[in-house]
Amino acid sequence: MAQTPLKTAMLAATFAATLLGCNPQTPQSAQKFVALTQFVEHPSLDATRKGIEEELAEAGFKEGETLKFKQESAQGNPSTAAQIATQFVGENPDVIVAIATPSAQAVASATKEIPIVFSAVTDPISAKLASNLEKPGGNVTGVTDLSPIDKHLDLIAEITPQAKRIGVLYNAGETNSITLLDLLKEEAPKRGMTIVEATAANSSGVLTAARSLVGKVDAIYVPTDNTIASALEAVIQVGQDAKLPVYAGDTDSVARGAITGLSFNYYDVGRQTGKVIVQILDGTNPGEIPVRSVEKLELHLNPKSAQTMGVTLPEAILEKADKVIE
Repeated sequence: MAQTPLKTAMLAATFAATLLGCNPQTPQSAQKFVALTQFVEHPSLDATRKGIEEELAEAGFKEGETLKFKQESAQGNPSTAAQIATQFVGENPDVIVAIATPSAQAVASATKEIPIVFSAVTDPISAKLASNLEKPGGNVTGVTDLSPIDKHLDLIAEITPQAKRIGVLYNAGETNSITLLDLLKEEAPKRGMTIVEATAANSSGVLTAARSLVGKVDAIYVPTDNTIASALEAVIQVGQDAKLPVYAGDTDSVARGAITGLSFNYYDVGRQTGKVIVQILDGTNPGEIPVRSVEKLELHLNPKSAQTMGVTLPEAILEKADKVIE
């Protein structure tokens, strides 16, 4: 029997629908859209981003299938961070993720409507990202990485008990670093230590700032400052040349030459951040999600770098290490 044009059209439509049903690609309209802005690229923040991506994938949000994922780096430039924030707001994603305080502040200034999840932010309250950590309200929540400053100073005292003048390198324009500096100034006198400051406004100024500490301090401490971390190798070189031990506020800097780092695994920070993002993609209001913190600490050591800087790591410290860089 001959088919009518109408019947032919219906068969064609049915066949097309069957093909679409077999297509593993999720229609673009059904995808969730996550836009991620990272202030600067260095191992800790890169590990955070990786943790976020893998947590999303594990939860079923896979890039190119159920997820549209876009990322940009500000390369350590606040103006670029603001431009990225404005761009992302115009694209209206389901969630904007901001790694590090400057990027989070830029995004929070750009929108009060789109959900924002920050990560690796030292002090969300001082950064004006949240007024209450348990119930942040508004459109912002995330994961904080406030460093255990007291334990860092205890570690310095245990490894180099003669170190009483501690040089601290930081960017005065980073809110997170000011918070850490205040904590250092509060904790140092309890251990008979004094803090000597040196600032760098950008990565190109880090070497000069580090050199300015030579002859003035017994050790250098690098907090989780994005600017200093982006040029850490310059600090390490100064420490090696001047026989000044360089301590870090994060563990990723140890593989780059710092003698010790007691901190969080930033990949785990990313995984925790990813869990928050998934909650929001599933419909939870960000203002009702408490700001999370990381409790588990890891101790990383670099004996070879320590020796180059004139320090021998005590056996008791080596035995406590979670990772020793060979």
